[in-house]
Amino acid sequence: MTAPVKPRSTRHAATLADVGREAGVSAMAASAVLNGAKTSSRIADETRDRILEAARRLNYRPNATARALAAGRMNTIGFATTLSRTELNQYFLEVFNGVIEAAAELGQNTTVFALADWSDGARRIPAFCDGRIDGLILLAPQLAADDAHRLPDHTPLVSIHGNCELPGVINLEAEEEAGAHAMVARLLALGHRHILHVAGPPHVLGARRRVDGYHRAYREAGLTPPADGVVAGDFSAESGRRLLSRWLETHRGQEMPQAIFAGNDAIAMGCLDVLTARGIGVPQQVSVVGFDDTVLARSARLTTVRQPLRELGQRAARLLVACVDAKLGEGPAPNVTTLVLPTELVDGATLSPPRAASLRIE
Repeated sequence: MTAPVKPRSTRHAATLADVGREAGVSAMAASAVLNGAKTSSRIADETRDRILEAARRLNYRPNATARALAAGRMNTIGFATTLSRTELNQYFLEVFNGVIEAAAELGQNTTVFALADWSDGARRIPAFCDGRIDGLILLAPQLAADDAHRLPDHTPLVSIHGNCELPGVINLEAEEEAGAHAMVARLLALGHRHILHVAGPPHVLGARRRVDGYHRAYREAGLTPPADGVVAGDFSAESGRRLLSRWLETHRGQEMPQAIFAGNDAIAMGCLDVLTARGIGVPQQVSVVGFDDTVLARSARLTTVRQPLRELGQRAARLLVACVDAKLGEGPAPNVTTLVLPTELVDGATLSPPRAASLRIE
């Protein structure tokens, strides 16, 4: 026979008032000892010991918010970004892992603020900085320079892959143009001439930089890219599927691209879905390469450009906490406005030299 489950005790948690009564002092005196609150009078050692003993007997747990307010900081940083409602954002996960890893090392909590899009971001960001957090990291913010006056000046801000420079905001990014150039140059060196770039959204600086790298590689090789070699959508697998399917439909009977350079790994995975559904072998018939080096790309052994996403998150968190420290007079302010980290090529199983015979689109 199963023993009856004992109901949990409904006795309320001990408060500062309870501790004060137990120790024969005011709640303000108890708060000064237990939460570090300021008081105009000195508390004797005997009184302090009596308060601590009363707190132990009552199993008092300090109020974290009260202690944070007394110290002038919450020991919590914010992380704001847009999140897709249709598919898992691998880019976000890679950066966020770095943020929480560094935050934990620094004794910081992390709060995530999700935006539907950045069109209303400048208006909503000040609401995030209402005392709950000490500083805020913006991931890939699509903010214009004239949005800067709407950002809070009482809360330190750091951005990762910002679309433009914002006064007073440290921006971290990677060498995206150089990474794209290196990948396309490698494709050309292998003998690929018809390279289709399935790109990200044109209004995003990173996507434009990858297009620039694509064109520079062709230019430096003394070659002309295909007239319709760049198609743009968004940074999702669905966009990759949609764009490549549409491109193939409008080019029936023509030669298949020898290689596809995707604007990110999610787009590359969408392109792989389309090619697999058509029975086209990768890389035997068409090579596919991506950008980012996310967990999904590593699982699929995708040849890609590695952005140091985890390191970007770590660096952003450390810089933000340093900015908070400086604001509170607890350390020097970081002497940096923009930090650019290198990219590198990652070998996988989706790239090979082009086949000798041209493949026609059916």
